[in-house]
Amino acid sequence: MRATQRSGDNHNNSGFHSRILEVTPSSELSRLGPSLTKRPGRFGGLAFLIYFVRVNRRILLILVAIAISSSLLRAQDEKSINDLRNALIALSPRTVDFHEAEILSVTAHTMSRQLAREYGVNGDPAIHNYLIHIGLKKRGICADYTRDIGTRLKEFRFKTLVLHWGAAFAKESEENNALVVTARNQPFEDGMVLDGWRRAGRLFWCHVKDDHEYEAGRHGFLGHLGGHAHTGITAWKEDLQETAWLQPAPPPKPAPKRKPHKAAQ
Repeated sequence: MRATQRSGDNHNNSGFHSRILEVTPSSELSRLGPSLTKRPGRFGGLAFLIYFVRVNRRILLILVAIAISSSLLRAQDEKSINDLRNALIALSPRTVDFHEAEILSVTAHTMSRQLAREYGVNGDPAIHNYLIHIGLKKRGICADYTRDIGTRLKEFRFKTLVLHWGAAFAKESEENNALVVTARNQPFEDGMVLDGWRRAGRLFWCHVKDDHEYEAGRHGFLGHLGGHAHTGITAWKEDLQETAWLQPAPPPKPAPKRKPHKAAQ
């Protein structure tokens, strides 16, 4: 053990450090160096502040990046919401109600993002499907998006827009399901595809006939060979059974009024 004695004011101001030195082995003291004998002061506090800022700068940069990314996503979604609303109105400008188109667009976009979080989707939706297949995830295939978004939309009981269930390459390995929205009394092929699965929660939408990712003859191996060539023949077909499910139940009929009984004479 190495003892150190101090006297006078120096002893009073550095008593704590003296006690540490009195019980510190020489080998340990040489290793610690001047950190124990140097009095803390404003420069020590400044050094700690600089260290704190350096350590937390990365965290701050990460938070800023997340904030910017979230802001960009909101801006992208806002534009997509407005564009889809206008596209729905354009299906039949004389009949489609502006407020119904607005509600449908907002709901489909927000539900798609929300469902991706609930399903735990991260990255490629095809990988998420594989995780479901091996039991690591429970939900998040294309039909889950279609059914969950459709369940919410049918609650609004739209009068000028109609919900359809679309299926591309049904019962094949590359099957996809999505909602298709048309104006009232409009053919399925003239409608708008709403697909929450394809972009992992970022709602994809386009006209049925313009969906070049799902054209007959372009899927699988032949599709890869075709490159950017388009067949112009949509692979989307309506599933009439599921479409019937998407229609809101008719309101209950009022009970017939009973005729008052005539008093017996």
